[in-house]
Amino acid sequence: MQIGERMFLIIGSGHLAVRLSQWCALRRRSVLIGLASNLPLDGPLEGCEIIALPSPMPLNSLPLDARKPTAVLLLNPEALADENPLEAIQNHWQDVPILTTLSLEGDGVDLISVDDVSFAAMQDRIRSWEQKDGASVLHHYLHSVPEGSKVAIFCHDNPDPDALGAGLAMHELVQSMGLEPMLLHGGLIEHQQNRAMVRLLDIPVRRLILDWEVQDVLRDAAVVITVDFHRPGANNVLPEDCVPHIVLDHHTSDESVAADISMLRPEYSATSSLVASLLMSLNYPMTARVATALAFGIRTDTLGFTRHFNPVDIRALSWLNAYVDSELIRSIEEPPRSQDTLESFAEALSSRTLVGSTLLAPLSSMPNRDSLAQIADFLLPTEGIDTVVVFGPRRGKVILSARSKDKGIHLGRLLSDTWGGGLSGGHKALAGGQIPFEVLLNQLPENPEEADVQAVDAMSFRLRELFTGGADE
Repeated sequence: MQIGERMFLIIGSGHLAVRLSQWCALRRRSVLIGLASNLPLDGPLEGCEIIALPSPMPLNSLPLDARKPTAVLLLNPEALADENPLEAIQNHWQDVPILTTLSLEGDGVDLISVDDVSFAAMQDRIRSWEQKDGASVLHHYLHSVPEGSKVAIFCHDNPDPDALGAGLAMHELVQSMGLEPMLLHGGLIEHQQNRAMVRLLDIPVRRLILDWEVQDVLRDAAVVITVDFHRPGANNVLPEDCVPHIVLDHHTSDESVAADISMLRPEYSATSSLVASLLMSLNYPMTARVATALAFGIRTDTLGFTRHFNPVDIRALSWLNAYVDSELIRSIEEPPRSQDTLESFAEALSSRTLVGSTLLAPLSSMPNRDSLAQIADFLLPTEGIDTVVVFGPRRGKVILSARSKDKGIHLGRLLSDTWGGGLSGGHKALAGGQIPFEVLLNQLPENPEEADVQAVDAMSFRLRELFTGGADE
């Protein structure tokens, strides 16, 4: 080793010191100092120099020459004869960070709590058990169903990429188990990216419109699965009294969820992350088509990991990335924009009003409801804006799409507290709703165009009250 070469210096004996030295040596040159009698070594450590002392020695007497460590990891000072090992290290190397599990205090010392480390490790292990157990329960449940049985997989109305990705993955898993899956949704798939996703990935999704269609599906299905929602009748075509067999969702719920298997996991930022983790635990033979769908679902719900996400989402995406078709996902992300969407953008920009730091953007008509989300995402980065609500009339309802970067509010709870019963809700920074005209208006005009105008005006007034107490600024 040349003088001046940086290194990690590990001081301690025992298995932890050896394991940490092996890990550090993978990153840069490392030196392990410990008592020879207590070092559990079967041989040399590749990339790591070992100074095994027959007895404790003062730090200044160690054969370290002029080497200055990148950091000192003080695990056990038994090899040092100095009365105050911490002070000796700080005097020997100024401005070198010290990482330790010992109860030491001083400038430049990063104290690692053993209790915190143990707690975090146990949490990770329990989560791993839960994940494997959940996957096993799901697998056994589906295996108990007679071969050839129909399985109805429901997405919420107007399914987004997260619902479509998770739905496709469950469709393929069910099919691989000898069952007959049906991937279903209500509403429309209008967003250009969502349509491109369905077309390019050949997602066999079917739209249900009439009540009798839903009843026929429920009558014939041996298993009913919901993905990306957990409450029947709330923004989905299932009747309110329906009890699904399996629920897969990442949204939070203040109420218990009725199902044979309820996997309501808010620690995931996307249902696609949850489903990917289940498939990973089942050693599912992943394909480029399913991986691309799930990865796009995760990236969309986390807004390219610029919105709230967790380590479990990163872990799921890291596994999927080995299978993702990059060219395909780029084609989905950049589809042609329709003229209708362009017109909606233009109207939102001209009709926008600023109320405090909240931007309200009403639309007089909405030929494409999914343009709302695109407009909201586009407007949120505007200077001086921390919350955006875009809304417009469609088929007797005012559709809302809301975004916020204000850490002081939870959009989903704010909207659901205002319009409950499944009419609105969502996450802390992303939410939406569909509010019937009759909820906003005391008397509904007979003329549909007049009803649209009055409902949008009523919504504008209500949103001003909701976000600023009715005060214009």
